[in-house]
Amino acid sequence: MQLHTQQYIDGRWCRAANGARLPVVNPSTEEVLAEIDAGSAADVDLAVRAAARAFRSWRSTSGAERAQYLRAIARGVEARGEHLATLQSLNNGKPLEEARIDVGDVIATFDYYAGLAEALDVTAESEVTIPSAEHRAVIRREPAGVVGLIVPWNFPMVTTAWKLAPALAAGCAVVLKPSEVTPLPELELAAIVAETGLPAGVFNVVTGTGAEVGAPLAAHPLVAKVSFTGSTGVGQTVMKTAADTLKGVSLELGGKSSIIVCADADLDLAVDLVAGGAFFNAGQMCSATSRVLVERPIAAALTARLADRAGRTVVGDPFLPGVQMGPLTSRAQLERVRRYIGEGKEQGARLVTGGESPVGAGYFITPALFIDVPTDSSIWREEIFGPVLCVRGFDTEEEAIDTANDTDFGLVATVVTRDAARGKRIADALAAGVVWINAPQLIFPQTSWGGYKRSSIGRELGPFGLAAFQEIKQVLTAIGHP
Repeated sequence: MQLHTQQYIDGRWCRAANGARLPVVNPSTEEVLAEIDAGSAADVDLAVRAAARAFRSWRSTSGAERAQYLRAIARGVEARGEHLATLQSLNNGKPLEEARIDVGDVIATFDYYAGLAEALDVTAESEVTIPSAEHRAVIRREPAGVVGLIVPWNFPMVTTAWKLAPALAAGCAVVLKPSEVTPLPELELAAIVAETGLPAGVFNVVTGTGAEVGAPLAAHPLVAKVSFTGSTGVGQTVMKTAADTLKGVSLELGGKSSIIVCADADLDLAVDLVAGGAFFNAGQMCSATSRVLVERPIAAALTARLADRAGRTVVGDPFLPGVQMGPLTSRAQLERVRRYIGEGKEQGARLVTGGESPVGAGYFITPALFIDVPTDSSIWREEIFGPVLCVRGFDTEEEAIDTANDTDFGLVATVVTRDAARGKRIADALAAGVVWINAPQLIFPQTSWGGYKRSSIGRELGPFGLAAFQEIKQVLTAIGHP
C-alpha cells in the first residue's frame, strides 16, 4: 500500500526542515507501518506564510467556486473510500465497518458545506433595518483569515472534515496539524484535497508532535483562529497560548457523559444503546456515555444483560469477520485505561467483568463493567477514553438528572424511555450540548456538535460550524453622498 509520509506545504509535498521522522505504529500488531516527517516551528512558519499569501486571493472567490472544490473532495473520498477505511483500521485500530462509517461521515460533511458555500453568494451580505432614513446598514460575513486546525487521533479524517470543510467554505486558508499517532489516513485525505487543484497555499499539512507543531501553530501571529479538538488539558494550553496574540479559539474537548435508562425502557434497546455508547471505537470517544444511570426496578436485569453483552464482545484484529472491537490506538492509551481500572477497584467499585488484556502483541483490552461505583471515584468523574462502563441505580427522575449533571463536562447524554413526555422533560433538564432519546449516537452535519461547561467553546457542524470561521463586518453608508 502506497503511503503519503511527507508534509504538504504551498501546493507541494516536502520533507521537514530538520529532516526528523516519527514512527507510525499499527495498534493491532505493534509493527511500524511507516515513518512520517516530524515538523517543527520552521515548517509551521512556512505553511502559515504560504496560507497568508494564498488567502489574499482565495478570500475573494465566490461561494460557488469554493463549493466546486468541496464537492470534488467529497467525490475523491468516495472514489477512494475502501482505501481510506483500510488506513483508518490499520492506523487507528477500529473495526473496518466502523472505519467505513467514518468515510461516509467525511463525504456527507464536505457535501453539506458545499451547499452552505454556494448559499454565501446570497447570504454573506444582508441589510439591517435601522431607525434612520439617512443611512443604510449592511452586515457582511467574511472569512476569518488563516486558521490552524489541530485534530485528534480517535476519529482521523472525521474531525478534520468537521473543521476543514467549513473553513474552506468560509474562504479561509488552512494549516492542518493531524495527530502524530494517526497521520496516515489524514495524509491520504490531504492527497485527495491536493488533487482537486485547490490553489497552492490554501490548504497545508504539517505533521509532528503537539510540542513541536501544535504549540507554534497556536502561537503564530499570522494565524487568526485556532480550532482544536482533543483533551481538556491540552485545550487549556492552546487557549492560553492563543491569548498572547488574542486570536480566536474554538475548542472541542472532553466529556464524562451519562445514559439514563428509565424503568419503562425497552431493555433490548437499552442494552444496544449502552453498549454502543461505551464500546464503539473501543470507548475512545469524547461522547462516550460511560456512566449508566438505571432506575432501580430494572437495575439488576439491565446489569446482567450488560455483563453478558460485554463478555460476548469480540475483541481482535479489526479486519477479521465478526470482530466488534479493535485495540486501543496506542500503548499510552492502553496503560491509561489499565490505570483507571486499577483505581476503580482500589476506590471501592466492583468489577463485574472485563478489563483484561490478552497475551501477545497489540493494545487490546476487553470491555470492563463496574457496579457500586462511588460518585467521587476517578472512574466515575474523569474521562477514561476506553471501554470502561460504570453503572449506578437511581430512584427518582430528579436524582437521575442531578447525578448526570454532576460533572465538570457537558457534552452529550442519552435517555431511554417509552414515555415521550418524560424523555423530553429529562432532555430539557440535562446540561449537555447533544441529547439522544431512544437513539444511537447519530450525528448529522446539518445539526450541531459541542457541549456545555469544560466540554467546548463554540460549536461545530451545521451553520454554527461555518460561522466559527467567519468575522462579522458592519458597513454603514450615508444615503445621498457619493
